[in-house]
Amino acid sequence: MTADRILTTHAGSLPRPPRLVELYAARVAGEPVDEAELVREGKAATRWVVERQREAGIDIPSDGEQLREAFFLYVQRRMTGFSGVWQRPARTELDDYPEFAARMRKGLEGQVAVSNFEPPKATGPVAYADPDANKAELDTFAAALKNAGGDFEDAFMTAPSPGIVATAMKNEHYDSEDAYLDALAEALRIEYEAAHQHGYLLQIDAPDLAMERHFSYASHSLDTFVDFVERVIARINAALRNVPRKRVRLHVCWGNYESPHDKDVALEAVLPAILQANVGAFLLPFANPRHQHEIKLFRDAPLGADQSLIVGVIDTQTAFVEHPETIADRLERAAEMVGDPARIQAGTDCGFDTSAGMGRLTPDVVWAKLKAMQDGARLASERLF
Repeated sequence: MTADRILTTHAGSLPRPPRLVELYAARVAGEPVDEAELVREGKAATRWVVERQREAGIDIPSDGEQLREAFFLYVQRRMTGFSGVWQRPARTELDDYPEFAARMRKGLEGQVAVSNFEPPKATGPVAYADPDANKAELDTFAAALKNAGGDFEDAFMTAPSPGIVATAMKNEHYDSEDAYLDALAEALRIEYEAAHQHGYLLQIDAPDLAMERHFSYASHSLDTFVDFVERVIARINAALRNVPRKRVRLHVCWGNYESPHDKDVALEAVLPAILQANVGAFLLPFANPRHQHEIKLFRDAPLGADQSLIVGVIDTQTAFVEHPETIADRLERAAEMVGDPARIQAGTDCGFDTSAGMGRLTPDVVWAKLKAMQDGARLASERLF
């Protein structure tokens, strides 16, 4: 948080170079991959995205998740207990739009990418087994920050919520969902604490707290889904027991894909549960047309005195480069709702490449969007401070 201007950040994942995508896609497909080459490409890509963020004027960068094939799938390589594959259920909103669904499926044909829709299952006890891989990722990011000049306000690392892993990576071992969530939270605690110990802000990625309403919980009542959200938040809070609240931010979204989204749960229904998270900031998507109006909720659902809101002002699914004035308008409205411009930051609705190769936008558009966000934040700051 700053007292004289609005800082800029984003939701984590950034475009991966083509060769890195090829390597990740081949490994997921079970093809032999030169792991040394993958590490070299990942390190080079991390330096690249950090430098691009510096050029775009981002105040709080990430490593772009370059050393991960996808924002949650990577945990299968650092934890025990996962094997096999299963097919995640399709999102129910597409049932009403068969023509659009067919076009989406056709657009994915032949694409070199890592899919989040055929993840592994939990078939044994889940425990964290490879802290060295996590440390290598943290150290790679540190080296990239140093190489870029180190003139950032802060930096963040992402890690998934136990809820997204539990819903995406089907439980076939534990006798209850709660037991599975407990095991995942304890395993993920290793990464949560390591990010803080290495000096980074921790961002917990929790699309499950909204998106799973129209995925895993489509046939259940709203109350049942809200209960799930509350149970996940309780596990997140437990896993954060050794991480200062002010060094954690929580990202919640309705899924990083273009579609009608008219089956999305209303933010109003889940916000009270989400606000129970023991974190210093919330990152929510307010650039997309389905949820932009929900910023008004923060007029009546105030944040804690020590909390801030990272406002999604950039849509990661459209190639339109938002005008800085549009971004400034969104930030000014958020400041009005929150009541204090010093308690908001500018961010993106979601990541740009949450699963390697699945990002819709090319790097040149991504960097232009991030630069526009910086320009818009500057305009808003001039008017608000």
